[in-house]
Amino acid sequence: MTTTTPAGGQMINKFDPASADALSTADRALLARRRATLGDIYPLFYERPVHVVRGSGVRLLDADGVEYLDAYNNVPAVGHANPRVAEAVHRQLTRMNTHTRYLQDGVVDYAERFLATYPAPLDHVIFTNSGSEANDLALTIAAWRTGRRGVIVTRMAYHGTTALLAGVSPENGPSMPLAPYVRVVDAPDTHLHGEHAAEVFADGVSAAIADLQASEFGVSAMLIDTILSTDGIYPGERGLLAEAFRRVQAAGGLVIADEVQPGMGRLGEHMWGFQRHTDAVDMVTSGKPLAGGMPIGSLVLSSDLSDGYARDHRYFNTFGGNPASIAAATAVLDEIEDRGLVAGSLEVGTLLREGIRAASAGSALVGDVRGSGLFVGVEMLGADGQTPRDTARLMVNGLRDRHVLISAVGLTGQVLKVRPPLVFTAEDTAEFLSVYGDVLADVEKEGAGS
Repeated sequence: MTTTTPAGGQMINKFDPASADALSTADRALLARRRATLGDIYPLFYERPVHVVRGSGVRLLDADGVEYLDAYNNVPAVGHANPRVAEAVHRQLTRMNTHTRYLQDGVVDYAERFLATYPAPLDHVIFTNSGSEANDLALTIAAWRTGRRGVIVTRMAYHGTTALLAGVSPENGPSMPLAPYVRVVDAPDTHLHGEHAAEVFADGVSAAIADLQASEFGVSAMLIDTILSTDGIYPGERGLLAEAFRRVQAAGGLVIADEVQPGMGRLGEHMWGFQRHTDAVDMVTSGKPLAGGMPIGSLVLSSDLSDGYARDHRYFNTFGGNPASIAAATAVLDEIEDRGLVAGSLEVGTLLREGIRAASAGSALVGDVRGSGLFVGVEMLGADGQTPRDTARLMVNGLRDRHVLISAVGLTGQVLKVRPPLVFTAEDTAEFLSVYGDVLADVEKEGAGS
């Protein structure tokens, strides 16, 4: 079984410092200071990075006062600089902020409301500081429960930054090898396999299971982002993932749904992405979108798993679930419920997806438009002399130049990733579609002229 994968999606949108001459004098100076202190380990987006100084809702403003429509950022789930979230954090920080080893009302109140959004038997939650920490703990608990180490992930999966998670995140590319106990499967490519995608995916998972069972590792867990975000965004029909999950569990492994990107009602209809396919998952993780960017993560699991692990193991997390982060998370949940943002994701997301489909009709550069709620993938094709990756890069940077922000994902970075904050409106959608249509026309002309 293959355990490495080519570098792909996220690197398409990476700024090349060699292009700094294209920046303004002020931005070149800031870039030089940034590289002198932060180095190049933090990538910047776009051929010309955006120097943001302020945000509100789905808008970001740069240092020159230019406004951008944000159709990309999921961490500020209920919008940039959300007043309700900011006030909740301010109020808590001026009162008290300490660890969870004292009795506190806020974390219990939130946990009760939060768990009410999950199906049985997912009735316990462990709060962390990030999705990485939550995924790390989930894999640790899976190894304890099963007595095995083998992990199945999709080919371009990204699950976090710890050493354990870097070893199960092939999206990092071949320079960061996967752990020997990891088996990689192709995502359920609905564009390529159509109605057979679920079957092809489940068969790939079965092959990975057999390979792990034949090894010293066995099957511990499948860790999966339920919208296949970095693989290329494959929502598929409802139930797409169910058979693959069943086969993992039949082999004695646990299914861990990574909901950092698809969760929080983003896909419409349900609060969590896995619910589009099945309720039969063993653990669910999430991260900073829960609190609009404040440090938080969550691992939701059954009391059987949680209490069983706790009998023989100590989990110490100094500030996981701290009062300020919980206050922010409470405000985010208030916003989602009070403003009907789950139903809004479905309604506005349908307008967005169908609008992109209509604007792309007849274009030789668009192979597929797919999505669920406010998560849309646009499969780009290559023109003469261009690869699909080239086309996607032109689209991403063309939109940026017209003050609309998106990114790209997929095995070669060929899929446009449209994933705005949950407060995106029909009016925002109309603006996006107007600019998208113009940029697509420009890219078609450029391809025709090459």
